[in-house]
Amino acid sequence: MRRRGEVINYVTEKYGRENVSQIITFGTMGAKAVLRDAGRVLDMPFAEVDRIAKLVPNVLNIKLAEALKQSPEFGQLRDKEPRVRELVEIALRLEGLARHASTHAAGVVISPTPLQEVVPLYKSSRDEITTQYSMEDLEKIGLLKMDFLGLGTLTVIDDCLKLIEKARGEKVDPDAWPLDDAETYQLLGEGLTAGIFQFESRGMTDILRRTKPSRLADLTALNALYRPGPIQGGMIDDFIARKLGRKRVEYDLPELEKILEETYGVIVYQEHVMQIAASAAGFTLGEADVLRRAMGKKKPEEMVAMREKFLAGARQRGVPARKAERLFALIEQFAGYGFPKAHSAAYALIAFRTAYLKAHYPVEFMASLLGSEIGNQDKMTVYLNECRDLGIGILPPDVNSSHRRFTPAGGSIRFGLTAIKNVGDAAIQSVLEARARLGRFDNLFEFCENVDLRLLNKRVLESLIKAGAMDSFGARRAQLAATLDRAMELGARRQREVASGQSGLFASAEPSAPKPIEYPDLSEWPAADRLAGEKEVLGFYVTGHPLDRYVGEIAGLTSQNSSSLESLSSDSPVTLVGILSSLRVRPTKKGDLWASGVLEDLRGAAELLVFPQALQQFKDVLKPDAVLLIKGRVRQEENSSPKIVVGEAKPLLAAVNGGQGASAGRPELRLRIDLARASEKLAGQLEDVLAAHPGNNPLVLELTRPGDFSVRLRPRRPRAVSADRELLAALSDLCGEGAVFVGDEPAPSA
Repeated sequence: MRRRGEVINYVTEKYGRENVSQIITFGTMGAKAVLRDAGRVLDMPFAEVDRIAKLVPNVLNIKLAEALKQSPEFGQLRDKEPRVRELVEIALRLEGLARHASTHAAGVVISPTPLQEVVPLYKSSRDEITTQYSMEDLEKIGLLKMDFLGLGTLTVIDDCLKLIEKARGEKVDPDAWPLDDAETYQLLGEGLTAGIFQFESRGMTDILRRTKPSRLADLTALNALYRPGPIQGGMIDDFIARKLGRKRVEYDLPELEKILEETYGVIVYQEHVMQIAASAAGFTLGEADVLRRAMGKKKPEEMVAMREKFLAGARQRGVPARKAERLFALIEQFAGYGFPKAHSAAYALIAFRTAYLKAHYPVEFMASLLGSEIGNQDKMTVYLNECRDLGIGILPPDVNSSHRRFTPAGGSIRFGLTAIKNVGDAAIQSVLEARARLGRFDNLFEFCENVDLRLLNKRVLESLIKAGAMDSFGARRAQLAATLDRAMELGARRQREVASGQSGLFASAEPSAPKPIEYPDLSEWPAADRLAGEKEVLGFYVTGHPLDRYVGEIAGLTSQNSSSLESLSSDSPVTLVGILSSLRVRPTKKGDLWASGVLEDLRGAAELLVFPQALQQFKDVLKPDAVLLIKGRVRQEENSSPKIVVGEAKPLLAAVNGGQGASAGRPELRLRIDLARASEKLAGQLEDVLAAHPGNNPLVLELTRPGDFSVRLRPRRPRAVSADRELLAALSDLCGEGAVFVGDEPAPSA
């Protein structure tokens, strides 16, 4: 993606600027756009026009006439209001007209003569030269359109090779990789296709599992076959059956074996049509190409002439008439599905290379893949989950370790600084330059002294703290946040002193022994707040997940998660547990209220549809940030992610054990507190920590004072907590080692 411009510059220099041009494309007035444009010219208020445009159904390439039929509200508004009627009448006349010109995303034309002698040219506002004819018209006058595609996958491969060289010292040459590598095909056959070029979709993953590809030719064929025509025609099932030996591979003529052997006798490619015509009927390749195009475009008059020519040529070669007719009918049947093998093979090779990298260099490959999708939260969620499935740890960003993008860190991947919201390129550059000078930052004050505070304002620094990028300073995030203003003030003063030639904050007779830094004595933020901060600035939970404490309960109540919804058929029952991150309530056309929402679980997110009856029934349960058990049915929609139609909703804890005896069978969490040594702040600190970890382990407090008394209490709030590793570590930190027990066992050391 980054170097497409270089390729265009290359052909411009090689063939001459006057012989090379990009191709124009025209943006046309679609249904919604034409309403808005016409409304602006008619001086209608924007809000009113926007309301009208939103009545057009969200259907790809829908026409206004169709929208009026599909949306009764739109049609009624047109009939009732004269001003809207005028708007629609004008829009109907303008719909489909060219609105503006732009440059085709990939098309380039190269001519043997100066283009100005052949076609009118257009100069864009960015000084790009394009043809004034669109690509269809260019073909009519005999010019060839070439597509220079900028593939993000090639960028991922390039980034991965650089990471491998940097992390392992290996200079890897993809051209030297064996195309029969067993580990690569094993990975593909197991369906581990996240990040694999052209093979990521659910359907393609399923086909790979069924096919068990074992060579590049298999990937090439599957690339060509995975399209609506071949799928509906049963060609994929036929191909798989032949490959796995369930169906005999037969050839109508001996000559066809050499042509169709690699596809197990199935006609897959346009090149197959051409080769068969040349071999069986004596066509030249030029004539065979005419046949291919006639078949692909289904031109009857041309097909009649081609059929006669084919049968005559086959007769001259001694092919029996009946066999020749059957062969022509066969290639005619497959020609409509034919795909260019050259295209499919090139894509298959790229797919093989991404799979090879994932099989042999998984950490570097996934780091490159994550870096390519920054800003695309849905893809990032998929790839982060894939990393965890592969046993690759995900580390939070760190000002002492992170680079711009995701990087390998042993067997883990370190978040890149560019993934943090509010932290721009200039700020990252300042951090990296300061780190290069110092080696590492030891504390917040040293950090603020050495980075450019004109580029890293308070909002940027707060984002770094929330993301966990300053955890390596050895202080809690709450302490860093409380110290931030002071650190920035001293850092700014230090930078002014340096600029004026004065001594700095850490100047001393012994530079190697800097003044120790003291942070305020504060407890860490509650886990929920800490994780919410990560989600806010990274888009993900990195050091944990709010649902981690409920993993046991979730496993017992559900058999699906948000990432498995695509594999379910429409109307399948589904049960999920997650956090309701958003809920939007809207009126129906009849005035009843319904809602759409997002449920986030440990694997991603699922969209909810809550229709009026369900919303009325569960409105007190469907609250933002609530941990819920949702039962419903899957709704699969074309060109959209699956949704869940909610049939039941209840708080998770109410759902555990039928809502009764949630703590039954769970060991007690006992906390032994020596009142003689406890600080005045301890009660408040314990209250915050315990409240942040609700769960099913009964809580018991053992209060002691040596030589005085000992009492055992069950607090009213919280009655039970989740005795997870994070809570045990926090309690041990507050009360000391040996003060925390789960059942009769001492809590494991943090």
